[in-house]
Amino acid sequence: MKSDLNPPLKTTCPYCGVGCGVEISKGVENTISVKGDPDHPANFGRLCSKGAALAETISLDGRLLYPEVGDKRVTWDHAVEKVAKTFSETIRQHGPDSVAFYVSGQILTEDYYVANKLMKGFMGSANIDTNSRLCMASSVAGHRKAFGTDTVPGTYEDLELADLIVLVGSNLAWCHPVLYQRIEAAKLARPEMKVVLVDPRRTMTANIADYHLAIAADGDTALFTGLLCHLADQGKLDQTYVKNHTNGFGEALAAARSHQLETAELTGLSRHELEEFYALFANTEKVVTVYSQGVNQSVGGTDKVNSNLNCHLATGRIGKPGCGPFSVTGQPNAMGGREVGGLANMLACHMDLENERHRQIVGEFWQVSDVPSKPGLKAIDMFRGVEDGRIKAIWIMSTNPVDSLPEADRVAAALEACPFVVVSDILEDTDTMRYADVKLPAAAWGEKEGTVTNSERRISRQRAFLKSPGEAKPDWWHLVEVARKMGFAAAFDFASPAEIFDEYARLSATHNQGMRDFDIGQLVDLSLEEYENLAPVQWPVALGQKDKSRFFSEGDFYTPDKKARFVSVQ
Repeated sequence: MKSDLNPPLKTTCPYCGVGCGVEISKGVENTISVKGDPDHPANFGRLCSKGAALAETISLDGRLLYPEVGDKRVTWDHAVEKVAKTFSETIRQHGPDSVAFYVSGQILTEDYYVANKLMKGFMGSANIDTNSRLCMASSVAGHRKAFGTDTVPGTYEDLELADLIVLVGSNLAWCHPVLYQRIEAAKLARPEMKVVLVDPRRTMTANIADYHLAIAADGDTALFTGLLCHLADQGKLDQTYVKNHTNGFGEALAAARSHQLETAELTGLSRHELEEFYALFANTEKVVTVYSQGVNQSVGGTDKVNSNLNCHLATGRIGKPGCGPFSVTGQPNAMGGREVGGLANMLACHMDLENERHRQIVGEFWQVSDVPSKPGLKAIDMFRGVEDGRIKAIWIMSTNPVDSLPEADRVAAALEACPFVVVSDILEDTDTMRYADVKLPAAAWGEKEGTVTNSERRISRQRAFLKSPGEAKPDWWHLVEVARKMGFAAAFDFASPAEIFDEYARLSATHNQGMRDFDIGQLVDLSLEEYENLAPVQWPVALGQKDKSRFFSEGDFYTPDKKARFVSVQ
């Protein structure tokens, strides 16, 4: 923790996936002030109203200050002993799939890594999932289907280089205000830039749009399958790219044509609106399609994603400056959670549970003999598992599922009946904390050290400038102490986030050599000082290889034949 804030301390805003840099200064009577970091490549000094008001969030009101067992204050040793013993006994009696972790896009990458390692490597189950599942699972699945891995191809700079930006189910003005500001500034500098908003509602983001397509709810797939047909009919395909770098175009086009005549009806748009949008997309070379929760949070979310990706692959508009599909994340570290395998169907460092070689790499690195080969229970199913008794011990970290999950009353009833519930949080009274058998006080933003990754794959440091109140501790520390009590001390011999980050970076580079997209091998063996001073860095940064900011302009996808896969959607 840095006590002297002169010069200002640079850290990262904890609100959303834009990942803005902020500078923290101390004023009279140790008052804290916050301003945008002019050197951070995500925001270049810009802040939204939430980021600008960060200093108002560091009150100690309502904080959970001490560990509790059965609503009675206990020592940390007693609390972690209780958690370790109960989880160990539950696994012994009912098997590894009887326990689960439900984690959060609000924890740091180092916290996420330790949680994932403990559950999948040492508890023997893949029952770890995250509240980020609710907002990003469709995008992850769409990327993996098309690209072979969960890769965001482009960068924020593409938003300023594009000649056409299509915003799909994304109210940037409210949800990602700094990206909205960057587009607004680019449009002011280049008035010929066009912006199309695809949204059933006329949100504030429409103020920047040249066209607002008030699409019918869930009409997005039809909009983009219709666009794919139009691109083919008008000879606007990049035949060379399609031939050399993709598979399955014919099947995807045939599926799109099967309901081409219904496009207007399914989208709720007039033929004139469709023709105007399709012509604009077809005749503009530099196109970025930005999509967010209006696409992802849907039962047909993955098809929406792939119908969009199909259009970019068909025109070769991917991985080039000012071109590509762009998924913008909601939570501050949803991307970091995806990188470390914080989802029930993934392994660390963008490796796959279903891939035997990947399981072997991770198992050998962690020195465990059996890495789970089947996905664990995902967010909604996890609490169904609590409800029906399959999950008998659950640890909830930095999230409030009784408030945030669908059918919250069912979640509350499930937790009330669950034999053992652990909750780590900064607040002593949340809807979820009321069901906790063990309460663990966590460190808040401003009190903890680590990294987060934003929507453009940029890793930034979060730095502590406040002392944690009472006996609050960072999440990675909670996990390490429990792991040690469970008998796994040698594998969890971490004394700092820097040591966790180093192991994580080592795993990313292990048996990689360009075989996987996520590689931060250049960041191995950082000294404590180098980790402390780590500047924002965009992955991949592979050891001995030239850095690259974009993916897939020349193919090289992460599929067995290195070709992208068009996905047939209905």
